[in-house]
Amino acid sequence: MTNLVKIDRALMGLIVVTLIATLGVYFWDKEYFSLTFAAEDKLVEYGTAVFLLISSFVLIKNAASLSAKKRLFAAGLTLFYAFLFFMAAGEEISWGQRIFGWESNEFFEANNKQFETNLHNMIIPTPFGDMHLAKTLFGSVLTTVILLYLAVLPFLYKRFEKIRNLANRLVVPVPDMRHTFFAILASLIIASIDVSRKWEVYELIFSLLTTSIFLLPQNRDKVT
Repeated sequence: MTNLVKIDRALMGLIVVTLIATLGVYFWDKEYFSLTFAAEDKLVEYGTAVFLLISSFVLIKNAASLSAKKRLFAAGLTLFYAFLFFMAAGEEISWGQRIFGWESNEFFEANNKQFETNLHNMIIPTPFGDMHLAKTLFGSVLTTVILLYLAVLPFLYKRFEKIRNLANRLVVPVPDMRHTFFAILASLIIASIDVSRKWEVYELIFSLLTTSIFLLPQNRDKVT
């Protein structure tokens, strides 16, 4: 068994533990779930930020390991994906603002729902009223994209050559069936519980899945 496989199994184990803990805490004490377990600046949120950052580092390593023949375009795209996950990790903890206690500038004070230095809580005025990015772009839209990536792409990749060629050309690490299984399982569990901040757990599961996917995608020979 290779080290990558051992790490992957550990990540799958963490997902199982997280889901069991989520159900256990939910049935034990819903208030504790919201105020402690999945609260801001607690274990779940910090765990999400850590694994999003690890996902970014894995992508950087993948870019560095690409052969010279693939390197320019493929490495550029992979580094772009790494940048997106680095941004996501920073956004998750508002770039350390609450950790280090620094104040937001006037722009974020005026345009951020939580008066913090991040993009996902921005409020953008439109002719139809204020648009909350957390509910639009970073809410339903992003959730749909993530579910398509985790639950639909693996099947399309296996069945359709055009999809397979496009994914490989864009150096997209394609989830395997184990990732799809845990994505669907987590979706069902999160949908079945009724408690505030349950989506924080969903984000943690996603960050664990992406770490595993980027380490061992089903098209690993095409993206590393």
